[in-house]
Amino acid sequence: MSSNNKIALVTGAGSGVGRACSLGLLEAGFTVVVVGRRSAKLQETIAESGHADRALAIPCDVADPQAVKSLFAQVKEKYGRLDVLFNNAGMGAPAVEMDELTFEQWKAVVDVNLNGAFLCTQAAFGMMRHQDPRGGHIINNGSISAITPRPYSAPYTATKHAITGLTKSTALDGRKYDISCGQINIGNAATPLTARMADGVHQPDGTRKPEPTIDAKHISDAVVYMANLPLDVNALTVTVMATQMPFAGRG
Repeated sequence: MSSNNKIALVTGAGSGVGRACSLGLLEAGFTVVVVGRRSAKLQETIAESGHADRALAIPCDVADPQAVKSLFAQVKEKYGRLDVLFNNAGMGAPAVEMDELTFEQWKAVVDVNLNGAFLCTQAAFGMMRHQDPRGGHIINNGSISAITPRPYSAPYTATKHAITGLTKSTALDGRKYDISCGQINIGNAATPLTARMADGVHQPDGTRKPEPTIDAKHISDAVVYMANLPLDVNALTVTVMATQMPFAGRG
C-alpha cells in the first residue's frame, strides 16, 4: 500500500511538532486526520498544507475517553481503516519546586500525556487489528524527557518515561497483528513552546543557559520515515536532537 492510500492521524496537530508532522505526512501523500482541542488551529494546519483534499480536522480532547471513542468512530466511518497514529499531544506543568506543584497540575499532565496516549493507542490498536489488510504503525512522541529529566519537570518526565513503557508494551502486543509501535525522542525542536530556550533554561547546576533548537521539519522527516516503513520493520526508538544541546553526558 503506497502513501497515497494510507490514512494517518496526528494528535496535537494544531501547532508545533504536530503541525510540522501533519504537513510532512500530507506532503508525503498520506491522508491525514488532524486532531486537537482548537478547531481554528487545526484549520490553519490544513490551510498551510495546500492539501485540503486529503486532510480532515476533528476537534478532540484526548484526555476524554468518550471524545476519543467518537474520534476513532468518525475515522472508521469515513475511511474504513487507519494506517498510522502519531501520539503527539502533550503539555507540561509550571517549573516550580515539587512541593509547590498542585495535584491538579500533576493530574492535567498525566491526563493528556499518558492517559490520552493510551486511549488513542487502544482505539487505534482495535482498528488496526481488525481491518483488512490488518496492521499499522503507532508512533509515540517520547521526548528527551523519556530518558533524562530537566529540573522542575516531574509531571512531564514521569509521563514521558511511562510512554516508553507504553511503546514497548504496544510493540510486544502488536506483533501478532502486524502492528508496530515506535517512539521518537525529540530534543529542542523549534516551536512556540521552546521559544523560551533562547532566553535561558534551568540547568542541573542551578544556572540558566540558552539552548540551541532545531527546525521541526527534521522531526517531521523522521516521523514520515517511521510511518512509511513496511509493517515488518519497526523503528523502535529514534532520537532527533540539537547537536549542541546539553543531553549526552552531564551537560
